[in-house]
Amino acid sequence: MKVNKIIAVAASILILGSCAVQKPEQYIQQDEISCIISSLSADEMEGRGTFTPGIEKAASFIENEFRKAGLQPLTGASGFRQEFKVTRVLPSLADVTIDGKKIDAANLITFSDQGLFEMNNTSGAKILKIAAGDQFGQRYREALASKTPVLVLVDQSHQAIFKRLQENSRRGRIVEEPGGDGGSVFVLGATEAAAYNVRIENKVEHLSLFNVAGMIPGKSKEKELVLFSAHYDHIGLIKSVQGDSIANGADDDASGTTAVIALAKYYKKLKDNERTLIFAAFTAEEIGGFGARHFSSKLNPDDVTAMFNIEMIGKESKFGRNAAFITGYERSDFGEILQKNLAGTDFMFHPDPYPDQNLFYRSDNATLAALGVPAHTISTVQIDSDKFYHTVDDEVETLDAANIWATIKAIALSARSIVAGTDTPKRIQKLDAR
Repeated sequence: MKVNKIIAVAASILILGSCAVQKPEQYIQQDEISCIISSLSADEMEGRGTFTPGIEKAASFIENEFRKAGLQPLTGASGFRQEFKVTRVLPSLADVTIDGKKIDAANLITFSDQGLFEMNNTSGAKILKIAAGDQFGQRYREALASKTPVLVLVDQSHQAIFKRLQENSRRGRIVEEPGGDGGSVFVLGATEAAAYNVRIENKVEHLSLFNVAGMIPGKSKEKELVLFSAHYDHIGLIKSVQGDSIANGADDDASGTTAVIALAKYYKKLKDNERTLIFAAFTAEEIGGFGARHFSSKLNPDDVTAMFNIEMIGKESKFGRNAAFITGYERSDFGEILQKNLAGTDFMFHPDPYPDQNLFYRSDNATLAALGVPAHTISTVQIDSDKFYHTVDDEVETLDAANIWATIKAIALSARSIVAGTDTPKRIQKLDAR
């Protein structure tokens, strides 16, 4: 038994040694990275908004890159697209009267999964107030989670966030199981509602979404999966600023998608992965993470060894050059393994410096993390001060190409023992509900 153990350890060292001599820059070129990210964030992609011709072009581009890399479709799939259906509910007409006064549409936000939604003060609906000083987000989520209809009276002090949510709501709401009895109507400036009457008409559409995913089968541990992912959608066309209405999403998240493509090409050329590697570009992250949720539902989470989700690596982090952060760093030893594999380099992975932003459960790693997978997001974004986030100025010219290249190379090096099957990160504590 001791002899076998020594042989196994020696084999592991040889595997890692063979990986170590393959410097990422041999296969990951900065000019190719710049070309990919420029293509994904080009004006012709129209900001890669969900359900637009632009996201169709982006998906075709990623498919072609996966094909050129030599990836295989996922097991059982005939191509790189993973298609699924969702229902989009678009607000059409809102007629709301409170205490005899008709409410202007500019002061309304409506949420319902039904084509026709009605409620009044005699129908069993409840009233929720978001007063000055209340935590708007908490009360907002409470209203949306209600199983019964609710009228939400919003104090005027919350006008700024109300208007942002109103703008987002006009793009429609995606639902996986439409037709529930609940519904929410938010009214800005109303303080009381002794008598009210609500009639909402929505346009209900059944539409297709698609992730783009491919794989490199593993050698000795082909049933153990390592996932590299990013979301390729963005917010599309928005309000024009100086004649520009395209939110190109160069950093968010063409940078992460570029990393996934580059890593796919790197590992395919390296040809030494003992575990199966999956490379996924998720759709609909910006409108609720539907792509990642669907993808995760098709996997047995116990088969997934680790998830490297890559989000916004286009600029220097708050830690300076050659540094990135990992969300949920403290939840597993994923980050420790990555840093161990970077010994001898000047790149550092840090814990998430923005714990108040709850980034761990705000990206596409969240679904698998909730199921116990060591699923973490790697990023360099200075989320508290990024002036280009979700604007028309998130263009390739604002990015630091050297930072992207350095981060991709660091991920490639730091992942090598996980890819080789010699390190297995500890599982994350599961959430109670999926």
